Amino acid sequence: MAVAHNQDANTTPSNIAKLKTPHKGTSLWADAWRRLRRNRLAIIGAIIILINILMAIFAPQLAPKYYATQVLVDNDTAPYWVTRVFPSMVTVEEGGYVRINNDYLLGADNLGRDLWSRIIYGSQVSLLVAFIGPLFAALIGITVGLVAGYFGGWIDNLLMRIVDTMYAFPTLLLVILLMAFFRASVAQPEPGSFAFNVAQIDQRMGGMLFVFMGIGMTSWMNLARLVRGQILSVREKEYIEAARSLGVGTRGIMFRHMLPNILGTIIIAETLTIPTYISYEAFLSFIGLGVNPPVPSWGAMISEGSSSISTYPNQAIFPAIALFLVMFAFNFLGDGLRDALDPRMRGVD
Repeated sequence: MAVAHNQDANTTPSNIAKLKTPHKGTSLWADAWRRLRRNRLAIIGAIIILINILMAIFAPQLAPKYYATQVLVDNDTAPYWVTRVFPSMVTVEEGGYVRINNDYLLGADNLGRDLWSRIIYGSQVSLLVAFIGPLFAALIGITVGLVAGYFGGWIDNLLMRIVDTMYAFPTLLLVILLMAFFRASVAQPEPGSFAFNVAQIDQRMGGMLFVFMGIGMTSWMNLARLVRGQILSVREKEYIEAARSLGVGTRGIMFRHMLPNILGTIIIAETLTIPTYISYEAFLSFIGLGVNPPVPSWGAMISEGSSSISTYPNQAIFPAIALFLVMFAFNFLGDGLRDALDPRMRGVD
């Protein structure tokens, strides 16, 4: 009887109300954001990326000088602290060759341009590639993957054979060939022609248009295969069958039901691929097929500084450090997003 009395006491109206109170769940994105915040390396990467975005946006305000400003009498000068970091840079006062000029935070290059200002402006090029490169790849790759995975059959075979053909070419070599072709085809265009208009757009963008085209045309294959595989795995799911039975059209199924459910995988893949796009641009600028001088690119600055790296290592090493930090920041953030958006990690701290 005592046990029965205790049971009745525990089932009071207030306790019953508490039991019936609905538990507020968390969405996939809220749960992913909570896990991402706990990943210190990912947060550090996000902070570095944010700092570079702010540098790129406010470059005219942050840079002491315009990137193309030359003071020839200050060429190859360096502040005193740089000569302490690089012992090989012996100052004139110590019987060496380096002229001290503390007006330049990181020194000046062989044309008397401020290295710090050029590094700040160079962030614009790298970040444009980091965000517009994946956009080009996503537009092509997602479209091809969606169509191939959803329709299957001969359409799938045709599109995947095109992807296989593109894979037959070494990616970096294909980028170089495309860049060389684009530059040669608009070298001396007839005024008023399509090539002339394209060349004018590229010139206004500092040579970035052809960089975007070269990277975009060679970087969509991995994403196309990834999206196709994801679509093949979800197209027979129950919610897709339910959508079909309710009369939802092909476009609605593809873009309202399938694509949102694989969006996390796409974000992870593209974030982890961004360092590759940045390295492509840096390499193209290094070999002279990137942005047009005097537009600063970290790859071009490394190329220019490498010719005098034994005497003025600051001219190559500082841009290389900037490139290193941004690439690793995107890698850290990509790894964090991969862990945060993994559905198997839901509810796991």
